[in-house]
Amino acid sequence: MGETTVVAMLGLGEAGTAIEADLLAAGATVRGYDPVAPIPDGVIACGSEGEAVGGADVVLSANSADAALTALRNGAPGCAPGQVWADLNTASPGRKQELAAAVPAGVLFVDVALMSTVPGSGVHTPMTASGPGARRFAELMEPLGAHVTVLDGDAGEAAARKLLRSVFFKGLAAAVVESLEAARAHGLEDVIRAEIERELDDASAATVARLEDGSRRHAVRRSHEMSAAVELLGELGVPARVSAASRDWLDELAARDGR
Repeated sequence: MGETTVVAMLGLGEAGTAIEADLLAAGATVRGYDPVAPIPDGVIACGSEGEAVGGADVVLSANSADAALTALRNGAPGCAPGQVWADLNTASPGRKQELAAAVPAGVLFVDVALMSTVPGSGVHTPMTASGPGARRFAELMEPLGAHVTVLDGDAGEAAARKLLRSVFFKGLAAAVVESLEAARAHGLEDVIRAEIERELDDASAATVARLEDGSRRHAVRRSHEMSAAVELLGELGVPARVSAASRDWLDELAARDGR
């Protein structure tokens, strides 16, 4: 029987708590630190990042992008060569590269992007990893139930993959919210909701090409349409953030193509 994997969990908010529960259930030893949140049962409570990191095979930093560098610097005194420092925070590629440059000598940094919602999935949340420690991270975490896709490339590549995807998914969500807000203000929420649902149900791979090509071919006409939509939302008292951005994109596409 192999040795127990020791995991240091820095940050025990919603995501960290969901992950540590699964790690404990999988037989890992979890050492935890959070300056604010309570330490869950079963986790070895530590008084600092450095204490939590000591003796761990892998460090999971699940704080926030703003706190990630502070956590790393505070944890550095407890690090040892061969450890894996995995940053699970949603941050820009540049921030991930900054973190990679700050790890102590011999520590393997890995940029980890969590590719779906963590609550309800915990350690089973699909993960994409890049950087010097990516393969070692997968070797340590997959026996504990993680699903890790290792990317070639430096720290920041996993973050870029996630954020480029987020441009679509979060942008789509914002468009849905804005459309329904306006429809509600005009008394047509049920009608517009049904149209959105129908479009999403019918979407396919061909939809992507249709949306991209159609936007380029009909940029001028669609820009005028979105200008009218912006005016409508103004009359309804609904901020036209997504609609205005759509109009501006269409204007730029028309200018690029000389239309």
